Amino acid sequence: MARDNKIRLPSGQGGLTRYFDEFKSKIELSPGSIIVMCIIVMVIIILLHYFGGNLLQ
Repeated sequence: MARDNKIRLPSGQGGLTRYFDEFKSKIELSPGSIIVMCIIVMVIIILLHYFGGNLLQ
């Protein structure tokens, strides 16, 4: 009956996609290294706010 009307039924997974099965990155970073990199970027931005104006003069 569904073939006659060409009705597509949803898949049995409820619309969930498992992304970790489809792609594996070659570069993996630990959460600690991400936090350290964020802190370094914040320090650089703060230093540029204080001393960056003198660099352009």
